[in-house]
Amino acid sequence: MSSIDLHCHSYISDGALSPRDLILLAHQQEASMIALTDHDQIDGLNEARKTASELGITFINGVEISVTWRHKTIHIVGLNFTPSENMRQVLAENRSGRLQRLAQMAERLEKRGKITGVYEGALALVNHPDSVSRTHVAQYLVACGAVRNTNHAFKKWLGDGKPACVPHQWIGLNDAVQLIKNHNGIAVLAHPARYRLSATINRLLIEEFIAAGGEAVEVGSSTHNLSEQLRWAELAHQYQLLSSVGSDFHGNGEFGRHLGKTPDLPSICTPVWIVFK
Repeated sequence: MSSIDLHCHSYISDGALSPRDLILLAHQQEASMIALTDHDQIDGLNEARKTASELGITFINGVEISVTWRHKTIHIVGLNFTPSENMRQVLAENRSGRLQRLAQMAERLEKRGKITGVYEGALALVNHPDSVSRTHVAQYLVACGAVRNTNHAFKKWLGDGKPACVPHQWIGLNDAVQLIKNHNGIAVLAHPARYRLSATINRLLIEEFIAAGGEAVEVGSSTHNLSEQLRWAELAHQYQLLSSVGSDFHGNGEFGRHLGKTPDLPSICTPVWIVFK
């Protein structure tokens, strides 16, 4: 297992821990390099960086941007960029609409599942209301006993195409990649196997991602099984993309992901961190 983790979340978006506590846990897990990649949020970076510096962990600025691509939601991770007020503004605009989406999800869950209190319950779990996500809804469904765990919540209600999933129009692929590049960062296609796309559509996504300026793909994701990791390692090699690793950690017990512990990259991969300065 690798001690490098370039994809994890704090409670600034939908994680369970503060940025400081997240880095403290990473230190306990003997992580050597970590990037905080909150969803459409960079407000936790300073606290995380300060804590990492105190503990001798290499810290990389990160963000996970929600993108609408050909009517599908995908995620682009930005790494090693220089934050700015302009970036904060663009990300805030991308977050707008989450409360409206939450209201629609709550309405569907009440009508189809007879589950009440979803809107208020999910918001009670959020530090920043405009960062409310399906994960917070899932956590509420667990808390009220409607599902066994958050994974069950997504499989039954909240995953793409499920009864309570409400599509949202996010920033476009080109705009997201250019936002990262304009801030001297590296754009990474996050956990690509999770989108369940056909081989043909995967290649189309890669080619449009590269055309937009994308430079890396998350091969070593804790959400990928071994065959998925090997397939994406081959694609990264074929398209001359750098390879990243990430746990996509949100909190202890979430989907079996472990902060600071990520799969080793196959030997054909070129690690993204070799270009960090």
